[in-house]
Amino acid sequence: MLIVQIKGNVKYPITLDPSVWIFDDRKILFDNAFSQPATEDIELDEVELTGNRIKPPVNKSIRKYNKKELLSNSYAMPIHDFLLNAEIDNDATEVILETDQGQENISIKQLMDSLLLFSINGKQIKEQGPVHFYFGDGSNQDNPIKGIKKIHIK
Repeated sequence: MLIVQIKGNVKYPITLDPSVWIFDDRKILFDNAFSQPATEDIELDEVELTGNRIKPPVNKSIRKYNKKELLSNSYAMPIHDFLLNAEIDNDATEVILETDQGQENISIKQLMDSLLLFSINGKQIKEQGPVHFYFGDGSNQDNPIKGIKKIHIK
């Protein structure tokens, strides 16, 4: 299964499908992932509001990148916006990353600042995928958490 669930102490459990993120303008080049902030401010004129929900900015990247770049670069996605949509409850205290190999416990802050690598050299991550988890500060850059299936907020 190549999806990641965010569940637990959230208002809206959601399912992430990293296979479609290549068309999302929030993705960043992995080569630049630790040289810029993981969460960038979105200008309001670029955001379409539906009630209080933000539609993901898509298709602008299709104009910015040529097909060769999309199929040869590695990309990561900041998880911050997805967590805002899930609406983590105020009494949440920790996060359990459920992986192929077991569990990893991290803080809410670490999760909010993190990146999910979803494409390596233009290809979807299937082995030990669908995403690799990187702390926003790059402290686990040489040893990411791989094989994430669920992000359980406690």
